Amino acid sequence: MTDTIISSATKEVVIGFNRPFVIIGERINPTGRKILAAEMAAGDFTRVEADARAQVEAGAHMLDVNAGIPLADEPAILARAIQLVQSITDVPLSIDSSIVAALEAGLAVYKGKALVNSVTGEDERLESVLPLVKKYGAAVIAISNDETGISEDPDVRYAVAKKIVERAMDYGIPASDVVVDPLVMPVGAINQAGVQVMRLVHRLRTELKVNTSCGASNISFGLPNRDGINAAFLTMAMGAGMTSAITNPLHVEVIKAVMGADVMMGHDPDCARWIRRFRDMSPPVASAPGEAPRARREGGHRRRPT
Repeated sequence: MTDTIISSATKEVVIGFNRPFVIIGERINPTGRKILAAEMAAGDFTRVEADARAQVEAGAHMLDVNAGIPLADEPAILARAIQLVQSITDVPLSIDSSIVAALEAGLAVYKGKALVNSVTGEDERLESVLPLVKKYGAAVIAISNDETGISEDPDVRYAVAKKIVERAMDYGIPASDVVVDPLVMPVGAINQAGVQVMRLVHRLRTELKVNTSCGASNISFGLPNRDGINAAFLTMAMGAGMTSAITNPLHVEVIKAVMGADVMMGHDPDCARWIRRFRDMSPPVASAPGEAPRARREGGHRRRPT
């Protein structure tokens, strides 16, 4: 069993093999959101606050915070965003940046044990990010690519992940604090992308014994009805062993898929979380013309076998 514990000042979230799937809200990210990027660069965090509250209310267990804005002071903006989000919600955060100085600025103000997003397999990147992870007692997302790029061969990606885990251990970071991102590619461009990820996630769980995460919406890029593809992907990934994902909790279809899969996998005892969330959402039973809709009866009769 492998548990990755992430915390805020007052709340713990555990990513683990036999635990409910962890949804990491993706919305606080200016990439592709021109209005949000302009607002954050100008010091306006109103939309960041609204996105944080909405995602937690929708069911996110953690939030990813990114401030990657070209030509802006990313370390300062990221630190401020983290402080703001931590002041209005108690869920743990993933500190998301490709800039080492921004990661350190975020870690320096963070209260609790953060998840650093991310480190890749290049030696230079490992030598700059892993000491920060160790210094601040954080956990880290390990992305399965290196100097050679992103391989379509799951075995190559597995080897990169193994290298990162082993290098982290050299720095005193246990494997339980490394969450591997197997790299989800668009299935519309690479027909075997889903199959590749399922195979790799299974190996990461059974052989390397690490938790996993991904940018789930990548799988549906370029396709219509993206929520349907994302929902199908997440349930299958969970069955293969994936334990968390960065996704949009405002998409109800995705939330239902994840919570339903938790029920089927025995990670929601007595279906308690499902019932709490959806108890009052049952549609009324159709009535005869002219009659008011009738509420669905609890525990309806089942047809007797013939």
